[in-house]
Amino acid sequence: MYVIDPVGKERAYGYYPGPGGATFHYRPPWPGPMLPEAHPSPDGHFDHLELGTYQFEQAHAFGSIRFTMDIWERYFERRLEWHFQDYYDRLEILFLRGLDNAFAGFGSIEIGSYTLKTGELVEFGMSFDILSHELGHLIIYNEIGLPGKVEVDGEYFGFHESAADMVALISLLHFDSAVVGLLEASSGNLYSYNRLNRFGEVSNHGQLRSASNEKTLYEFAEGWVHEHRLSQVLTGALFDIWVDIFHEHLLEGHLISEELEDLSDQLEGDPEYQKIIQPLFDHAYSENPGGFADALVASRDYMGFAMAAIWERLTIETLDFADVYETFLEVDSDMTGGRFHRIIHLNMRRRGIGVIKAGPRLAPPDETSHAFSDRTAVPEDAQHRCSRHLPYSLRRDIAKRP
Repeated sequence: MYVIDPVGKERAYGYYPGPGGATFHYRPPWPGPMLPEAHPSPDGHFDHLELGTYQFEQAHAFGSIRFTMDIWERYFERRLEWHFQDYYDRLEILFLRGLDNAFAGFGSIEIGSYTLKTGELVEFGMSFDILSHELGHLIIYNEIGLPGKVEVDGEYFGFHESAADMVALISLLHFDSAVVGLLEASSGNLYSYNRLNRFGEVSNHGQLRSASNEKTLYEFAEGWVHEHRLSQVLTGALFDIWVDIFHEHLLEGHLISEELEDLSDQLEGDPEYQKIIQPLFDHAYSENPGGFADALVASRDYMGFAMAAIWERLTIETLDFADVYETFLEVDSDMTGGRFHRIIHLNMRRRGIGVIKAGPRLAPPDETSHAFSDRTAVPEDAQHRCSRHLPYSLRRDIAKRP
């Protein structure tokens, strides 16, 4: 991967109308002028760069994406590849300042910005959440595939956004400052308004969406429009599973009582939850902050290894939320002998997953769609060399054949 800061690039990569009714594919690499790039110090570090400069943002973007890649290569226990590796040998990370979004596409991650209601500009190149999320899209493209000629279930699109969210959320907790900051702010009550469950945070009091939510598939039974909203059903279920497993580790370490854990389950979703539960967590956390940190890291790693194992086993042609649910049970059997089956069952079915399916997509994808757009389309001259329709598990099996 490499980072550039183009000068004069006015639109994102993708397909655009060309002269005479033809379609023009605008794609990497960027051939034009660029802003000065970030250079390391003589000892190879970038800590001399001044906060607020474009060069600092370039280094931050590269470091965030590279660190996320390192984290997930550990969870997959192998080197991760690009779905476009037969066409480009490196990922182009570039800034498109003024773009009100961030996009992962064929060979690139393009980074824009967000304008708050106050008029303040938030550069996405400084958001670890968003950069990790975009890399999550590329991981899923390679592991499971891109929708193309293959007919896919509509829930694939919600799954795709949810998976990218999980990449970001799990990666965030690989910073000691994030683990300590989260626990000091919440005392381990992860349902409080905290840094972990606010995905894509753009201010102290705003976020693009919340991992802790009450969305269910029943709300989408008649159909859906935006995959980001649909994704919150699966992300919410996975976050609840994560919290419950965190509680199991706390119980195992005698860091909370069974009464507190049971009360937390009983009051989940109750308006009085925070008022009753928070003082109890405050007291328990004060008794052993280090034990809480160890339990949080253990639950983080369980979710990371579980997500990687689930994504390896999914197939694009059959993928829906119920498939994720069933595969999670299989993976937990392999990892723990089925220790967390009850937790997985309760949280998935509470959301309607495995009970009903989302209805049809009610409108074509718009410019906010990440999983299915002109930006992710494989160039026609590369299609014969790109195995995007084959999931990792199938490519692995093919490679083993004599």
